[in-house]
Amino acid sequence: MRTFIRLFDIFLAVVCVFYFCAAGFRAESISVSSRPERQVYVSGEIFGIKLYTNGVIVVGTQAVDTAEQRINPAARAGIEVGDIIISINNIDVFSSNEVSSVLNDNNGEAYKIKIKRNERYKTFILTPAYSEREGCYKAGMWVRDSTAGIGTITYYDKKSGNFASLGHQVNDVDTNELMPLLDGEAVSAKVTKIQKARAGTTGMLSCDFEECSIGRLLENTQTGLYGAYSNIGESAYPINVASKREVKQGKAQILTTVDEDKPKLYDIEIIRVKLKSSREQKDIVFRITDKELLEKTGGIIQGMSGSPVIQNNKLVGAVTHVIVSNPKKGYAVFAQTMLEESDSVAK
Repeated sequence: MRTFIRLFDIFLAVVCVFYFCAAGFRAESISVSSRPERQVYVSGEIFGIKLYTNGVIVVGTQAVDTAEQRINPAARAGIEVGDIIISINNIDVFSSNEVSSVLNDNNGEAYKIKIKRNERYKTFILTPAYSEREGCYKAGMWVRDSTAGIGTITYYDKKSGNFASLGHQVNDVDTNELMPLLDGEAVSAKVTKIQKARAGTTGMLSCDFEECSIGRLLENTQTGLYGAYSNIGESAYPINVASKREVKQGKAQILTTVDEDKPKLYDIEIIRVKLKSSREQKDIVFRITDKELLEKTGGIIQGMSGSPVIQNNKLVGAVTHVIVSNPKKGYAVFAQTMLEESDSVAK
């Protein structure tokens, strides 16, 4: 059965920030050794993401109307949106159903809740409040344990057996915090609709999920979503990965899927390269010059994240963000950075 999924892939409005770096040099000769180039298989195919979290994310808190006053039990305990619930009364929880079942089946007794916040663990005592309207005790929390969406496969690496995608992390749609990955699956998908981008409005792709599994998700990181592949897309082909210093201003292409056809190359122009990498995955600034792509999408739209950027027959990066005020422009992360990350995941 196919499931219609709207994109969760979060694109950010961005402000250009320039970075400058200086290096000292000694007055002596330095020998430079070149490393052999790595080859991967670029794809550019759209795919569906089913992601399950490691812990249960608090996505909202809510006040409860008691007989005397309105009380927000979760907030009163110190629990915040974005916290990850690890355990309740020393029992680990992995799903929102588990959390709801434990907290809603009570007579007002307090619970010891262990959460993870900013990579640190804290313990809070939460006392549910009795809701006069619903006739039961409520904890006043909304939680989530999974999400789904679409993105683009950047490459398959036969050396590691892994695939790389998105070029940026998957964030929770409500908290905008990184989703802590417990498990997940990548499946094939088919584009069904395009909402074109325009200045100030981010466009998006809508897709149907298909039954064919691409592989298992392993890591959700700042540079992308990585997994172990079980199948390589039919349209994937081999290409060498460029080093950061090989990326230059000038003509390039992106390999992406924006309709029912296979992935296709579209022309772009790289207008800035920042060799000092940032945590925002904005190493490459580019603009779309391809009239056909602009006619179809209006620019960079949600779902294109992860689309391979190719220059001089080498993989140089992956699309990450759109500049919402001008969707013809966007950002990409270095392919070398993603390859280093996927090697780390493989280990």
